[in-house]
Amino acid sequence: MKIKFGSVEETIVTREEFPLSKAKEILKKETISVLGYGVQGPGQSLNLRDNGFKVIIGQRKDSHSWNKAKEDGWIEGKNLFSLEDASKKGTIIMYLLSDAGQIDFWPTLSKYLTKGKSLYFSHGFGLTFLDQTKICPSKNIDIFLVAPKGSGTSLRRLFLQGKGINSSYAIYQDYSGKSLEKALSIGIGIGSGYLFKTNFKNEVYSDLVGERGTLMGAIQGIFSAQYQILREKGHSPSESFNETVEELTQSLMPLVAENGMDWMYENCSTTAQRGALDWWSKFRDATLPIFRELYNEVSSGNEAKRVIKSNSDINYRVKLKNELKNLGKSELWKVGSIIRNLRPEKKRNKNNS
Repeated sequence: MKIKFGSVEETIVTREEFPLSKAKEILKKETISVLGYGVQGPGQSLNLRDNGFKVIIGQRKDSHSWNKAKEDGWIEGKNLFSLEDASKKGTIIMYLLSDAGQIDFWPTLSKYLTKGKSLYFSHGFGLTFLDQTKICPSKNIDIFLVAPKGSGTSLRRLFLQGKGINSSYAIYQDYSGKSLEKALSIGIGIGSGYLFKTNFKNEVYSDLVGERGTLMGAIQGIFSAQYQILREKGHSPSESFNETVEELTQSLMPLVAENGMDWMYENCSTTAQRGALDWWSKFRDATLPIFRELYNEVSSGNEAKRVIKSNSDINYRVKLKNELKNLGKSELWKVGSIIRNLRPEKKRNKNNS
């Protein structure tokens, strides 16, 4: 359907107009081969399997992800194979390895992408920055993406709750003339709430900016700064954390998700309303130059270059583990761990176990 957002019209696909039964009919002869069982692989593959699609997994044997796949019910030789075997068997290849993993495996995968097959992404990185990734597919296959706007963990959790994460979709190459219906079918199959149209470049630009911005990087920076100033001024760890993180995540963000920021403001005290309305533009003006710099770094390819170089380092995972460990050891998130365990639902779970 077409939906207008002011003067801008967008294409939105809902479950009502593209039901699961239609998706299953379109893909009934396809073998969907999911390469990678790390971040997006588990959620997307399990949701497709539960929805009745023919799915197999490709993963490096005896790796941590291989063992995780076995724990999730995938059976070696039946629907769990090596990356090479799964690439050969699949008619739709869902390329869900990490960006660095995609670069590394591409010379092998390209040999199995024979005429008429389909190549699926959940991120536009590899093809948008193909001058750096060297991922250059042939012209006789379909190429498309569906990108859930959330983690694979959330995709699976919401699916099991009967809900769904919204996803974008894009067509890069339509060899068969059926790329759109394949993309939408998988989008519905993985449990998308609805799907909105984009292209590979816009998907990766918005995704990289979002991850580094309000979704992860900026929010951690703001959390850290506010917590630090409260502690410097003598506020207790509990008070500082509650006023910085707990109230936002447990009280206010659910209100924003329910009906928007204006409605959340209306449901706060007049003192909170006045302060938020007076100060929000100051934060916008302070951070806007950073976001401009961030977008320029993404669109220029500089950010991709840094990511590829860093993630290709043989010691990357060790360094990453240390960085995350240091983040978790900060007072902010050590306090957070204690406070999360004080939530009523945590106590109920402990009492019921």
